[in-house]
Amino acid sequence: MSALFEPLTLREVTIPNRVWMAPMCQYSAEPAGPLAGVPHDWHFAHYAARAAGGTGLIVTEATAVAPEGRISPYDLGLWNDTQVEAFRRITRFLAEQGTVPAVQLGHAGRKASTERTWKGGGPVGPEAHGWQPLAPSAVPFDAHHPVPTELTVDQVQEVIGQFAAAARRALAAGFEAVEIHGAHGYLVNEFLSPHSNHRTDAYGGSYENRTRFALEVVDAVREVWPAEKPVLFRISATDWLDEGGWTPDDTVRFARDLLAHGVDLLDVSTGGNANGVSIPTGPGYQVPFAARVKAETPLPVGAVGLITDSAQAAKIVANGEADVILLGRELLRNPSWARQTARELGAEIRVPIQYHRSV
Repeated sequence: MSALFEPLTLREVTIPNRVWMAPMCQYSAEPAGPLAGVPHDWHFAHYAARAAGGTGLIVTEATAVAPEGRISPYDLGLWNDTQVEAFRRITRFLAEQGTVPAVQLGHAGRKASTERTWKGGGPVGPEAHGWQPLAPSAVPFDAHHPVPTELTVDQVQEVIGQFAAAARRALAAGFEAVEIHGAHGYLVNEFLSPHSNHRTDAYGGSYENRTRFALEVVDAVREVWPAEKPVLFRISATDWLDEGGWTPDDTVRFARDLLAHGVDLLDVSTGGNANGVSIPTGPGYQVPFAARVKAETPLPVGAVGLITDSAQAAKIVANGEADVILLGRELLRNPSWARQTARELGAEIRVPIQYHRSV
C-alpha cells in the first residue's frame, strides 16, 4: 500500500489516510445579526463532498474566536452556542464518512475586516460591516490597510481566553482535532515575527518574548482540549524577507517549543505577513520547509503548497518529507481527489455505499 493511505494516529485519534484538506475560507456566512459566523447549507455541502470523496481529515476554514478576529465579516466563528449547534451537523456527517473533523481557530489581527476575495479583498469599514483591527503593534500590513490598535496586555490575555473558549465550543460541536492558526500574517503570526511585532514589553523583542503569546494560546487550548485529542498548529515557516522577519531557523526552534507544550503536528506553510515579497512558487515549493522540521525535530508535520498529483503526493510521504499532505485548491477542483488517487495507486479507501458503482 502507498504510505499516503496508511492511517496516522495522533494521541488517541486515528486518521484513516494522509490526504487532508487544508483550511480555505469560503466567505459565505452572514456578516451580522444572530446568524453571523454560523455555517449553513453551503458549508455543509462543501465539507460533506470532500468527506464523501475520501479525505482523511478536514480542517474547516479559519474560524474566528471573536467577531473582531474574522478575516472578513463573512467568516465563520465559534464565539457563541448558535455556531456550535450549526457545526454539529457538519462534524456528524464527516465522522459518519470516516473523516476526522478538525477546526482551525484563528484571529486575523491587523489583517481583519476585509472584503471577500472575489470583491478585491481590501479593507472595509463600518458601512460594510467592518471594524477597527487589533494587532501586537500599531503597524499596518501595507499602505492600503488601516493602522491597527495595539493590544494592551489585558487585551492580550482576553484574546488568549477567547481561544480557550472557542476550543471548548469546538469540542461541544463535535470536532476531534483543533488547529491554532499561527500563519499567513494573522494575529499569532504577527506576534511571532519582528517584522510586525515592535513591542517592548514581555510580548515583544527577544525570540522568547515574541513566541510567548503563541505558547500561551497553545497552553490555554491544551488545558481545555481533551488529552486524548490532538492539537495542531499552522505556521508560516518564513516571512520571505532577507532580514528582519521570521526565519526557517526560528521555525525549527519553535517546533521544539510547540512539541514541549503539547502540540501534536505542525502544519507548515509560508508567507502572508510581509507585503511585496518575492516568493519562488512552483509545485511543492513549501515542502522543503516541512521536510526540514521533520528532519530536525520529533514533531510530525504536514506539507502544503501546489501539491496536485498523486505521484507527487505519494513521494512526499514515502520519502519522509512530511507525515501528511494538506490539499487546498486541488480539493476545490476535485472533491474526490483522495478516492481517485487511491485507485491510481492501488490502495484501499473507504467508499460510501451509495457510490459502490464507482469502485
